[in-house]
Amino acid sequence: MPTLRNRVYFRLKPLIPQSLRTALRRRVALRLRGSVDDIWPIMPGSERSPEDWPGWPGGKKFALILTHDVEEQIGLDKCLELMRLERKLGFRSSFNFIPEGDYAVPRKLRDELTQNGFEVGIHDLNHDGRLFASRREFSQRATRINRYLAEWQVVGFRSAFMLHKLDWLHELNIQYDTSTFDTDPFEPQPEGRHTIFPFWIPRSASLNSQLLVAPKPDEGGSNLDSSSPGYVELPYTLPQDSTLFLLFREPTIAIWCKKLDWIAKHGGMALVNVHPDYLCFDRKVPKRREYPFVYYESFLEYVSREYQGVFWNATPREVAQFYVQGSASDRNRGRRPGLSATSFGTLQEDPVGKPRQGKHVFH
Repeated sequence: MPTLRNRVYFRLKPLIPQSLRTALRRRVALRLRGSVDDIWPIMPGSERSPEDWPGWPGGKKFALILTHDVEEQIGLDKCLELMRLERKLGFRSSFNFIPEGDYAVPRKLRDELTQNGFEVGIHDLNHDGRLFASRREFSQRATRINRYLAEWQVVGFRSAFMLHKLDWLHELNIQYDTSTFDTDPFEPQPEGRHTIFPFWIPRSASLNSQLLVAPKPDEGGSNLDSSSPGYVELPYTLPQDSTLFLLFREPTIAIWCKKLDWIAKHGGMALVNVHPDYLCFDRKVPKRREYPFVYYESFLEYVSREYQGVFWNATPREVAQFYVQGSASDRNRGRRPGLSATSFGTLQEDPVGKPRQGKHVFH
C-alpha cells in the first residue's frame, strides 16, 4: 500500500513545478542506480517459470506486449502517429487512457485503434496518485472506473505511478491489471513481483462474502462482479521509457535489448510501457521531456531482426485470455493452475539473502 510519504507527496505534487520534480527525480534515481545494479534491470530468479507452464501459443519462444500510458493532451495527439509507426513495422499494442484526466478521449480515436487490431485500456481515473489513499476513496473511484470500463467496452487497467493494492482491484470489473513489474526500484512503490510471467490474483473468500452498499442508480452499478473468480496480473518486465531516456538519459537502447535477450532466453513475457507524451516524432531536437522516436523504432526493428518468427506479439487482453484458458485446462486435469499471488511475495530476498527494497523515485 502507498506509504505516508507517498501520500504526502502526491498531495503536494500539484504545487511543485515540473522542472523541479524532474530534477529531484533524476538526482535520487542516479544516486540509487549504483546500489541496485544486482537487481535491475534483471532480477535473478525472476526467470523461474510457473509450474506446468505450457509455453506460448504456436510454440513461440517468448511473448512481446507493447503498452502505452497517455498522460496529457500532447500524448493523446501523438497516438495515431504511434499506431501508424507500429503498424508499419508489423506490431500491435495497447493504449491506456485517463478517463477523467486533463484531456477528453474521443470515441473516434478509441474506435480507430480497435478497428486496426489495437487495444484500449483504462489508466487510473484522475492520475493524481490518490487512487489508494483509503479504501473508501478507492471504492468510490472504482464505481466510476467501472462505468468507463463498461462504456468503453474494455477489460484492462493500470494505475497511475504503478501504485498497486492488488486485492482491492477485485472491485474493478477487469480481466487483467498491468500496475506491477518484475523489478523497478525507481518507482514510488518499488517492491517488485520478481517474475517475468503472468500470474493469477484470485478473489478471496472474504471478498466473496462481502456485502457492499448498493450504489445510486447513476453510479454505474455494483463494484463487484460476483461471477469473476479473479484477474490476471501482467507485470511490465522491460524498463519504462521514462526511466531510461528521461531520468538516466541513456543514449542508446542497449538496456532494452539486453533485457529482451534475457527474457527471450528464458521464454518469458517482454512487456514494455512507452509513453506517447515523451516521443519526439519530428526531426528537431527533443524538448526536455522528450526523446527521439527512433529509439523506440530501433527497438521494434531489433525485435523483428533478431527474433523473426519466434515471438508472439499480443495485446494484454489476448495474453490474459490465453492464461485463463490454460489455467482452466490445468484445473480440468487436476493440476495447479500457474502462478498465484502467493507464488512471489512483494518483497523477496536478493541472491545474497538480504531483503532488497529500492527507494522510491517520485514522479
